[in-house]
Amino acid sequence: MALDTESGKRMLQLVTSRYNNREWRNKIEKTLSLSPSGVGDEVQRAIFLYLKHGLKAYKSRRADPDSWIVGGYATTEVIERAKFDPTVVGATITKEDVASLGVDPGPEVDQAWWEEMLVAWFEEPETEEPPAESEQPAPDDDRKKAQA
Repeated sequence: MALDTESGKRMLQLVTSRYNNREWRNKIEKTLSLSPSGVGDEVQRAIFLYLKHGLKAYKSRRADPDSWIVGGYATTEVIERAKFDPTVVGATITKEDVASLGVDPGPEVDQAWWEEMLVAWFEEPETEEPPAESEQPAPDDDRKKAQA
């Protein structure tokens, strides 16, 4: 199960507003390293991928794990570019879609919310298994027992 629209919006606001806060930098880097399949809304997924690619640091060796440019001028530039021209994110992205970038999500977004967001990111919906029909003996089994 992926993030719903409201959680996705808060996650994007967190990434784009608290990057200069030292306490949140590691959490933002961890969020950027997650798979984009955890974002449910297509528009939000496109924005997340834009941020993920825009904030990825240049790596000289491909085997190295990804690192991120979080904080400072480069992060501000990526966010402002998306807000100025949303088509750099995607052809169907509008100014309304990127208007919330850089806006703090509020005090309710804290360590506990972030941990719940991670659980929701990876949570798989539980599927109920139909009752197994193999518990009942097949009619052929009864005939074989009678013949023996």
